[in-house]
Amino acid sequence: MTADSLFRLCNSTALAGWLLLVVTGWSARASRLISSLITGLLVPALLCALYMALVLSHWSGHKGGFDSLSNVMLLFTDRWMLLAGWIHYLAFDLFIGSWQVRDARRNGLPFLLIVPCLLLTFLFGPIGLLLYLLLAGFVSRGKAWPGHPAVVT
Repeated sequence: MTADSLFRLCNSTALAGWLLLVVTGWSARASRLISSLITGLLVPALLCALYMALVLSHWSGHKGGFDSLSNVMLLFTDRWMLLAGWIHYLAFDLFIGSWQVRDARRNGLPFLLIVPCLLLTFLFGPIGLLLYLLLAGFVSRGKAWPGHPAVVT
């Protein structure tokens, strides 16, 4: 399989996960199953395993690293390592989106308010997460922020 075909497959898989997350988010029962098992565990785990396989098979002897921005750029001049980096984003963003759905449901936040957060998390990861954290804190008057004593069990 080529890097390009694997890229398309991973993108399609992640997109299917995101669509499932948004479509089922309106139903508490379906949302629980999808956001916990499929988009919160199975798809990210599959992407993580693929990421690990790519890193293990293409890391040795490669130029670049994480000690400077120039070395990160050099690391991503290899198509396989660039693909691994992209899969890293796909896995983490979907995992965070799934967590947002579960956290919103647990704290009684309306799903309609979460949809823009999910869209931004899908497109721009940290921006969507930041919006969700601010929204969750605002709607719950600070009682639904992750780590807040009211939500720590």
